[in-house]
Amino acid sequence: MKRLLSGNEAVAYGAWAAGVQVAAGYPGTPSTEILETFAPFPNVYAEWSVNEKVAVDVAIGAAYAGRRAMATMKHVGLNVAADSFFYVSFTGAEAGLLIVVADDPALHSSQNEQDTRRYARFARVPCLDPADSQEAHDMVAAGLELSEQFDTPVLLRLTTRVSHSSTAVQVREERKQIDKGAGWKYPRNPTKYVMVPANAARRHPLVEERTQRIAEWAETCPLNRAEFNDPRLGIVACGVAYQYAKEVFPNASFLKLGLTFPLPRRLIHDFAARVERLIVIEELDPCLEEEIKLMGIACEGKSIFPLCGEFSPHVVRASAIKAGLISTPDLTNSANGEIKTPPLPPRPPILCPGCPHRPVFVALRKLKLPVNGDIGCYTLGMLPPLNALHTCGCMGAGIGVAHGASVQPPIAPPASPPASPPASTGSTGDAERHVAVIGDSTFFHTGMPALLNVAYNKSNVIVNIMDNRVTAMTGHQHNPGTGKTLQGEDVPQIEFEPLVRTMGIKHVTTVDSYRYAEVEAAFKAALERDEPSVIVTRRECALLPQARKNYLPLRVDTNKCVACYTCIRTGCPALRKSTTEIYEKTGKPKSDIDPLLCTGCELCAQVCPTGAILFRAQVLAEREEKAQ
Repeated sequence: MKRLLSGNEAVAYGAWAAGVQVAAGYPGTPSTEILETFAPFPNVYAEWSVNEKVAVDVAIGAAYAGRRAMATMKHVGLNVAADSFFYVSFTGAEAGLLIVVADDPALHSSQNEQDTRRYARFARVPCLDPADSQEAHDMVAAGLELSEQFDTPVLLRLTTRVSHSSTAVQVREERKQIDKGAGWKYPRNPTKYVMVPANAARRHPLVEERTQRIAEWAETCPLNRAEFNDPRLGIVACGVAYQYAKEVFPNASFLKLGLTFPLPRRLIHDFAARVERLIVIEELDPCLEEEIKLMGIACEGKSIFPLCGEFSPHVVRASAIKAGLISTPDLTNSANGEIKTPPLPPRPPILCPGCPHRPVFVALRKLKLPVNGDIGCYTLGMLPPLNALHTCGCMGAGIGVAHGASVQPPIAPPASPPASPPASTGSTGDAERHVAVIGDSTFFHTGMPALLNVAYNKSNVIVNIMDNRVTAMTGHQHNPGTGKTLQGEDVPQIEFEPLVRTMGIKHVTTVDSYRYAEVEAAFKAALERDEPSVIVTRRECALLPQARKNYLPLRVDTNKCVACYTCIRTGCPALRKSTTEIYEKTGKPKSDIDPLLCTGCELCAQVCPTGAILFRAQVLAEREEKAQ
């Protein structure tokens, strides 16, 4: 049966059909939908793990136990999982193991443009690179077969455009049954699976020999294919870049590589010998180009096509025209040219109306504290008019960065080294007090070790756990604090206060994010204590169904508004300048509230110095009065 599927959905369908029994991952755009699609299938186990390393370890454990397994993540998640990724390259497994990683060229929702193919070469793990949804579906089965044939994990590398674009897919309807046979037991093979130095040293030559065998297999595997047309131009391409290149160079000869590590040397040499000019078209790093040049084959790539950003037919065509590979297209013919459209107005991302993070940033801006952040919705606190986030690196980094910025070495070192090292005091000297903001899911992901480090080293960092009751930025996935698993099972909710106290933090308080005065007071109280503090600001994401039920647009009493714009400086999209009401003393337009956007969170009413914005109770009273 053919279905219209995104690349992510196709991977999920392919995993089920290929007999994957266990799948684990951590939500991250552009990979999230893979597990969300896979989890409802029958006879499978799927979980959101607390981070990507745990997810890979879970998948490894399942594969050790003879069950086909898959781990999913975005590209930066592989950084978190790198230790596990490398050790399983040495051990192999008892059943197929697929690690699916989605790269994000153009940084649609990421902090870098990392190319996962580098990890494949680094760890000596074969890498598959689908060009569309059909290949994403088929390469799951191919990857698992490859994994079992060569006793290796296999990397399936997607990119944003493959993950999120939909194409027709011939879906396998029957599920492959994996049966290890009667009497099979979990392996007792420490030489293979216990990676102490001596065993790892024995495994390393086997990994290198395995890579050579896979490279030999790659020469004839159907994932790599040559398409000979005009011999004047030969193009080596992989992934979605192959689709763009086919559109721009319809008459060229192509070597389409579905297996991008290890490369088929003889196939590449043969292809290069049969074309006059060889170019490589690949998104992000020149992985293929560098490898081909190391084979002694002359080729061009990044001297023509961009090193940064996401490719498109327009990018490939413009680069080709500039390099003289093709002539300028006739823009009067829509079949040959680009459709010219006017530029869209800029639309920077902002916190949603009613976002529970907004009151925290308004308070931190008022207190003028340095704030170290993390990856999540709250990263948007950096933007005007809030301007309340000053660093953001990766998941879980904010707490460690805040601690490092806070500690101070002694100002005057001793004249000579002491006879024995002095005892550590964890002194913070006269440093500014730093605040680290981190989301609930991110705290479970990598925030806990960083907070434990703060407690152990007696820092005076103030950590704000922004608990909006869900993993919000990636689309409302569950986490250990929500009380639900990926497959809908009820589980205990992890409470932050007892967890944090167990780590050694004495000063812990929880406040409702919507109660602005209490939020500000909590930070002021923490500032008075020269010790680590944790403030849990709790309120569900404004986009959750239970929050939507309580939406109630507020109203501005124009008789009291003095156009000071204190409300507008909260950065809420529902607040705007009036087109009809003017404050006579200054001639400035008064504030207004868009009833289609306002959720009634009351932050604007709480910060308004003149009481010009009606609270929910006042709005309800007005409605009751009108109804009577």
